[in-house]
Amino acid sequence: MLHATTVHFPATTLRAALPAVRAILFGAFVIYGVGFAGPATIHNAAHDVRHAFAFPCH
Repeated sequence: MLHATTVHFPATTLRAALPAVRAILFGAFVIYGVGFAGPATIHNAAHDVRHAFAFPCH
């Protein structure tokens, strides 16, 4: 006879894993967002970031 088992994770383990899960989701969002953006959009975004950090690009 098979019995169902329940796995309990300590709260500290879940709190420690949350930043990693957020980073993975954010990374996937960035990769797919850049992947579907047009080349001009990506260039303009990078150009604006360079100017925001006072990096000369001209």
